Amino acid sequence: MNYVFPGLLLALTVVLQAFAPHTTLALRYDRAAVAGGEVWRLITGNLVHLNWPHLLLNLAGLVLIWVLLAREWSFRFWCAAFLICALAVGGGLFAFDPALQWYVGLSGVLHGLFVIALLTEPHLRWFERVGLLAALAAKIAWEQFHGPTPGVTELIHGAVVVQAHLYGALGGAVFGAGAWLGGRTRGG
Repeated sequence: MNYVFPGLLLALTVVLQAFAPHTTLALRYDRAAVAGGEVWRLITGNLVHLNWPHLLLNLAGLVLIWVLLAREWSFRFWCAAFLICALAVGGGLFAFDPALQWYVGLSGVLHGLFVIALLTEPHLRWFERVGLLAALAAKIAWEQFHGPTPGVTELIHGAVVVQAHLYGALGGAVFGAGAWLGGRTRGG
């Protein structure tokens, strides 16, 4: 099991949250700042969170994806998957959601990592893969038409940007399909 990238990501997000709100303001996706040239915020906005409950919810998702589906991804595969999903989230928000002024959180990236794992995990049977992808697609579709999953807004004490889930999943689908077609199902 590769502990390096998920462990570093977990540690980094905890450290960044420990120094919030300064780190959050400096690193969040901020439309005006990105338009002004601070393009790193397309990625770093995924690393900072509203508060500790928001971070802990996202870290629980990261650990579940890591332990259940992405145990054998190489460090390089993890890095590439994270970057593609983070850019899909930040780039998608910038390109398609001009009214959204700022965003924080890892959930969009997590949706992408989940899709990548479902497309590349060799131990999944076809009906498990299709069933889980269909369930995720239904969740994302629900969110696009009805808003966030009930209870999440209250849990994190803030608005859920459901478009980030869509963009992350789309980025994950592109990356995962490329990895699957390239035969890199173990992240080598």
